[in-house]
Amino acid sequence: MKQFDIIALGELNVDLILNNIEGFPEVGKEKFAKQMTLTLGSSTAIFAANAAALGAKVAFCGMIGNDSFGDLVETSLKAKGVDTRYLIRQDKYATGATICMSYDEDRANLTYQGAMDFMGLADINPEVFKETKHIHISSIYMQSGVKRDLMQILELCKANGVTVSLDSQWDPTETWDLDYKAVLPLVTVFMPNETELKFLTGKATLEEAIEEIRPYTNAAVIKCGSKGSILMRKGMPDRKQDALLNKNVVDCIGAGDSFNSGFLTRFAAGDALDKCQEYGNMTGAVNTTAAGGTTAFTNREDVERIGRERFGWS
Repeated sequence: MKQFDIIALGELNVDLILNNIEGFPEVGKEKFAKQMTLTLGSSTAIFAANAAALGAKVAFCGMIGNDSFGDLVETSLKAKGVDTRYLIRQDKYATGATICMSYDEDRANLTYQGAMDFMGLADINPEVFKETKHIHISSIYMQSGVKRDLMQILELCKANGVTVSLDSQWDPTETWDLDYKAVLPLVTVFMPNETELKFLTGKATLEEAIEEIRPYTNAAVIKCGSKGSILMRKGMPDRKQDALLNKNVVDCIGAGDSFNSGFLTRFAAGDALDKCQEYGNMTGAVNTTAAGGTTAFTNREDVERIGRERFGWS
C-alpha cells in the first residue's frame, strides 16, 4: 500500500501582498500601501492544499530555507493537511518570496526564487518515487534544477509505476524551451492552460497547438478559463467541457490550480478521465466564490455542496 495518493513536486514561497497602494513604484521615491498580507504562496502549494481538502492523502516535496519564511511555509502546509516530511530545508539559500502589488483587478509581481530554484533530483528523497500513486510536477520554469533533471525524474516515475501529471505553467523568461516532444510521452496527464500551450508550441491558435502536441501526448487537459476545458486522450476524440460560470466572481486567484486539484484527486481515486474533467471544472468554479486560492476549500463535502447549489453540478 502506498502512503500517499499524490505527492506535489514544485515551488514553494511566501507571498507578501500589498493592497491599496498610493500609485506605482518609482525609482528614488517611496509610496505607501494601506494593507499588507503575508501568506503561503506558490501555485503548487494551492494545488496541494486543495487536493488535501478534497480528501486525498497529499505530501509535498520542495526546497525552502532554514529561516522564518520557511517556518511559515511548513506550518501553513501542515495546517492545510499536507504532509511535509519530504520538504528539504537547508542553510545555503533563503526561502523564496513574491511581492504582489495589487492595483484594482491587476497586479505586479516581483519574485526572489531562492531555494526553490536549486532543488534537483539529487536533493529528492528516493522514497518520493516509491510511496505515492501519483506525482504532480508544476511550475518548472520557476525551478531550474527540476527543469534540468525533468527527464530523469519522469523516468524514475515510470520505473516505479507512478503516474505523473505536469503543469509547466508560465515561463517568466518567455523562452519556452521545454522539449515537449521528449517530455510528453513520459507524462500521464499534461495540464497547461490555452495561453501557455500556444506559447510552448509557437502556434497562433489553440487548434494548431493541440495538433502540434497530439503525436506526443498520452492525455492532456487544456484549461480555457471561462470557456471550460478540453480533454485529449490518445486514440479518442477530444472532449470539450463547458465552464461552470460564476456571475459574482470574488477573484480567480488559483482557479487553474484548483481545477488541477479536483481533476487529480479523482484521477488518483481511479475515476475515468471524463469524470475527472467534470470534477475539475467544478472545483475551478468553486475557487472563484472566495478570495484567494484556498479559502473556498474547507472540506470535500462543502466544496461539493457549493458546486451543487451555486453551479448545478451533480
